[in-house]
Amino acid sequence: MSTTTAATLTIEDAELLVATARRAAEEAGVTVSVTVLDAGGHLLAFRRDDRAVLISGETSTRKAYTALQLNAATADLVDAVQPGGPFHTLPTALDRPLLFIAGGLPIHRDGRLIGAIGVGGGAPEQDHGFAAAAVAALV
Repeated sequence: MSTTTAATLTIEDAELLVATARRAAEEAGVTVSVTVLDAGGHLLAFRRDDRAVLISGETSTRKAYTALQLNAATADLVDAVQPGGPFHTLPTALDRPLLFIAGGLPIHRDGRLIGAIGVGGGAPEQDHGFAAAAVAALV
């Protein structure tokens, strides 16, 4: 009898993601908040520097949630929510508002969605880069 182990995102993974994103941001001279969610949308790790604006914590969480729910980088979804786009009404159709600004990335392992990371506090392109650096560290 064979057993199948489900791909999961561990606390250690989440801590590595947060540390890597923060380090990348610090190297760029940016203060950010970082949120990591598991596949069920549960908070695994969160870090907000005291120098970060308060809203950056909510921003990073909503970016992670958006990336998880749609299994896509938030940067790739911006045009989809514009009037006439396929997701134009989606942000108001869900219980938790989504955020279509770069900085949220889904996390995959063994071809499965295992969670998401959101980074907020820098320019959207910077946040995307910090999140991408963190996800790359898991490989």
